[in-house]
Amino acid sequence: MTLKIHIDDSAAPYEQVRAQISEQARSGALPVGYRLPTVRGLAESLGLAANTVAKAYRALETDGVIETRGRNGTFVAAAGQAADREAATAAQAYAERVRRLGLGEADALAAVRDALRAAYED
Repeated sequence: MTLKIHIDDSAAPYEQVRAQISEQARSGALPVGYRLPTVRGLAESLGLAANTVAKAYRALETDGVIETRGRNGTFVAAAGQAADREAATAAQAYAERVRRLGLGEADALAAVRDALRAAYED
């Protein structure tokens, strides 16, 4: 696992850790079942505070990307299916909401494109 923290980046260090681990898990670079370093170990190797890495791990666990197995460690979870299901549920809720608001399909898609562009802007 290779992570790089850019101090001059506008994203907070914990968000950089979260995003990089999430992307590596989704791409398969970190396979399901891969054991992640301990919070303290990763913090030391990246030159970050342990709380920063712990915050990233908590967010990843909430997202279903990783799972903690007590003293056995923290592992990459089979998150692809969970993420797909959550995205489908969110999309369905959005579609129902914009229809109730009276937006047409073109306007609803434009709003999604704008939101995605803003979310993925680097």
